[in-house]
Amino acid sequence: MKTVKRRLKVNISQFDTFNPANILLQDAPTGAVPAEEGKLVVTEFMQQSVLTRLAKYEPMAKQEKKFTYLASGPGAYWVGEGERIQTSKATWLDAKIVAKKLGVIIPVSKEFLKYSVQDFFTQMRPAIAEAFAIKFDQAGLFGVGSPFEVGTSVWERITTAGNTVELNSLTNLYDELNAVMALIEDADKDPDGFTTTRKFKQKLRGAKDGNNQPIFTDATAGATSTALGLPIGYADSKSWDYAKALLIAGNWDMTRYGMPAGMEYTISTDATLTTIQDGSGNPINLFERDMFALRVTQEVAFTTLAEDAFAAITPDVTP
Repeated sequence: MKTVKRRLKVNISQFDTFNPANILLQDAPTGAVPAEEGKLVVTEFMQQSVLTRLAKYEPMAKQEKKFTYLASGPGAYWVGEGERIQTSKATWLDAKIVAKKLGVIIPVSKEFLKYSVQDFFTQMRPAIAEAFAIKFDQAGLFGVGSPFEVGTSVWERITTAGNTVELNSLTNLYDELNAVMALIEDADKDPDGFTTTRKFKQKLRGAKDGNNQPIFTDATAGATSTALGLPIGYADSKSWDYAKALLIAGNWDMTRYGMPAGMEYTISTDATLTTIQDGSGNPINLFERDMFALRVTQEVAFTTLAEDAFAAITPDVTP
């Protein structure tokens, strides 16, 4: 009896795991940003965003989170010998933080399609981080294009509370800085930092106290810039609205942010980018230009917890 041998064909690739160091970008048009590169992008984003440097991080496991925070602590009392100690209640308030999808689209030469996924995101990391930081700060600081709850940006809180001090070019900046700090202190909160842009450093350097001593210390040897003893976080000028504020002071513990999920990406070789224009004012057609576009998305949450925790120095509008 003749034995028939059958060859068993096995597709080895089905047992392979996705390795971003070996897979070309053109073979993986969608997916999650590799964990290591995604972590580095988030790290750079947090270093560049002034809000993530000043605000308090709120851990999140899902898109929406409810939490409580201590609005005022319990009181203490003098107690006589043998007397019963009185008790008081701390004030805890409820808050909610909701993550929204932040996205960036970057047009790139098709040569990058031959990069491995890992190498590509190593190259694109600075551009992605910068784009995320600018957009997040625009929304959180001034409510520009914000998907977050209306009225919760820092500037909206300031205008609701009326906590503004107009810059007077005839006086010392020391007076205005002291005044914005006082507005926050009037609400029984401690200002713990300023934010502005490097464009404003010149005025800070020239400010002096009543003893004619400088109140500004520039960053040296890795130290943070300070004014009146408070740290200064510098925002990217592209995220700042100079028509509204020159400098913002705050109790930044009253701002929270979170990131519940990792980054995802998609590439397209035939889209038309309507939000980007060429030199003639026409939308960028990727197919015509032999390019592709990378879209990266990241869920980010932001909220503020009090309207009287912030104050701003505004431009002098005297005609």
